[in-house]
Amino acid sequence: MNTQAMNKNMRRSMQRMFPVFVLPVFICFTFSFVVPFIQALYLSFCDFFIPKDATWVGLSNYRVALLDISFWHSFLITFAFAVVSILAINIPAYFIAYFLKDKFKSVSLFRTSFFIPNLIGGVVLGYIWSMLFDGVLSFFGTYLTSNAVFGFFGIVILVAWQQIGYMMIIYIAAFNAVPEDMLEAAEIDGATAVQKLFRVITPNMLPSITVCTFLTLTNSFKMFDQNLALTGGNPINTLENGMQLKTTELLALNIYSTYQINRNWHGTAQAKAVIFTLLVGGLALSQTLLTREKKEKKIPKPDDEKKAAQQ
Repeated sequence: MNTQAMNKNMRRSMQRMFPVFVLPVFICFTFSFVVPFIQALYLSFCDFFIPKDATWVGLSNYRVALLDISFWHSFLITFAFAVVSILAINIPAYFIAYFLKDKFKSVSLFRTSFFIPNLIGGVVLGYIWSMLFDGVLSFFGTYLTSNAVFGFFGIVILVAWQQIGYMMIIYIAAFNAVPEDMLEAAEIDGATAVQKLFRVITPNMLPSITVCTFLTLTNSFKMFDQNLALTGGNPINTLENGMQLKTTELLALNIYSTYQINRNWHGTAQAKAVIFTLLVGGLALSQTLLTREKKEKKIPKPDDEKKAAQQ
């Protein structure tokens, strides 16, 4: 009884102190995200050079942004890049983590080796890989930004090399959290290693797969410094109407490039940034809901298992 009373008092104390712990985080979130986003939303309806001289122009910035061919071209390139990156990063990271989840000699060295690229800055990586790609392609009489395909997959290779180790750490933690009794039951039933991986382990890994997929998706859409340093959006394709499109320019770099044209484009760039935020949020929410739905279908509930056993 004394233990129960102590636990009850402890819970009450934690509930009373809850606002104290939440308040600092709430203040930081408000001033680092909510307030800047509201200001950015307001500026997207204005023509400005600096925020103080903003002049209200209504929806004209959004009209210009939505009619900008380069914006939609960058969005399609970014979407394709996100899809390819999700596969190129998460599939290798998953299987590398599977082989490095057990403790053996030099396992820490292997884990560290895969994780180190994540610690290097994006601009530095961009210039390093640019020299590597150009050095290899020079043997074939070409270079990275001579071809849009080379540039696109160059960014994919760079980002995969950088982020596989980070996702691997998350997957290793998830592998080690799989219940041992489930693995033992699978062995007793005669399941092979492949069957255990895909029918026992993988369903339990779905929350981590969701996290890694979400991280890869958002990182792909936020990709800026690697894109700027590696290709700068090049090569440039000139359309029939004389308009120039940067064929490897991702969405974040397109917004930056629009802002850099001149002061008359600052409002348009801000409108693109707001659209960009809404698109990323919508994609992330859709992906999370779809993955959660699949997880609920694959993992049976305890009540369903009891009914099946009774039958």
